[in-house]
Amino acid sequence: MVERRSGGIVRRLARIGWLRRALLHPVVARPGYWFATACGFVWGAVLGRRISREGGVIVARGLPSWAFGRGGTTIGAVFLTSGNVSPAILEHEAVHRAQWRRYGLAFIPLYIEAGRDARRNRFEIEAGLRKGGYA
Repeated sequence: MVERRSGGIVRRLARIGWLRRALLHPVVARPGYWFATACGFVWGAVLGRRISREGGVIVARGLPSWAFGRGGTTIGAVFLTSGNVSPAILEHEAVHRAQWRRYGLAFIPLYIEAGRDARRNRFEIEAGLRKGGYA
């Protein structure tokens, strides 16, 4: 239900060229990425046991399973997980970090619109389904 509603709104807004260009311009997107990174870092620091830099992302380990989706979630530059860290996963999550950097906070509705099925979600496909453990 949320996907359907947000998807319709996102699609309608995407048709407004100047608005899309404005929201995705680095001057707007970059602060959103930094804000998301700060939120992810605080979430990881409060709920996790260890924070480190690995594979192009900040990894917050030791979080309870309710604190992130599936095997882990990247918010900005921060990968939140209980311990699901491998070179392949880190490569996958580094692509999500780049997506956050490109789209800023617009990444949230864009990701929701892309859908829950990873095999059809353009962001998961771009990050590599096999590396992300979806294949």
